[in-house]
Amino acid sequence: MTRFTAAAEDVAKRLRDGMVGGVLSFPLTSFREDGGLDLEAYRAYLTAQLDSAPGAVFPACGTGEFFSLDEDEYRAVVRATVEIADGRLPVVAGIGYGWAQALRFARIAEEAGADAALVLPHYLVAATQDGLVEQLRRIASGTSLPLIAYQRGQVDFTADSLRRIAEIPTVIGLKDGHSDLDRLQRLTLAAPDDFLFFNGASTAEIQARAYATVGVPAYSSAVHAFAPEIANAFFAALRDGDDAGVTKLLRDFYVPLVELRDRVPGYAVSLVKAAAGLRGLPVGPVRAPLTDPGREDLDALAKVLDDGLKVVGAVRGSG
Repeated sequence: MTRFTAAAEDVAKRLRDGMVGGVLSFPLTSFREDGGLDLEAYRAYLTAQLDSAPGAVFPACGTGEFFSLDEDEYRAVVRATVEIADGRLPVVAGIGYGWAQALRFARIAEEAGADAALVLPHYLVAATQDGLVEQLRRIASGTSLPLIAYQRGQVDFTADSLRRIAEIPTVIGLKDGHSDLDRLQRLTLAAPDDFLFFNGASTAEIQARAYATVGVPAYSSAVHAFAPEIANAFFAALRDGDDAGVTKLLRDFYVPLVELRDRVPGYAVSLVKAAAGLRGLPVGPVRAPLTDPGREDLDALAKVLDDGLKVVGAVRGSG
């Protein structure tokens, strides 16, 4: 007999099926040059993204600048994503801040038709394990949406806490951004067999092989947001045991991208958006406090992007 609610069981199955066949897509949110939301541009951008067959789509999360969206903008982005996805794949919307505000976003996402929510790390403060568990319990008590916890920054569950959150019938999984594989292995062993785990490290492909060794092959791909050809080629090589193909993409594209990303705080999002812009995708600039790359870094990014596309037999203008 399942631990989950019926809705949570259905979403968990769809996510499990989806992540076997494709990367988890975290789309950018399109803004105009004046900083306003450009919903029509977002719809055009997302339509192209979903044509590349990701396993699931996670709108308004970290890559989508959740932290910069007001509630009306958030509603519009999630609703547009649900409409464009049209039931083809699960839509998991980001929610966050303290539990009361997270619930406001969860209810908006639920009304907009999202299938589940990713609970982004709460705002700023450190917390005890009891507090981390209670945060999820509070959110789960106020929405019927299935929930995926995201541990990163100040959120870091122990094996005992993982067992406790797994008892909540709408909490279906955990996304990990700490990359502590010893601790992650303990979490996977403590969890029920049907609990989902995702690799949520920055530029997750860099550590995808390592995560797979502890039983976590599924991962989020920011690269899919601007170069689905590269993201899908890497996914296929990893899935098919093509070690030479994985290594070549890591050496020629992912490592240079990460070295560039690490130059400036916030580049984990800013470079992704700039790379999409280099491909002519209608995403616009980032919102403050993030900053767009300067000319020198843009030129370096263009070379990294062209090198990666060359590996998979694509060109920049085909995005």
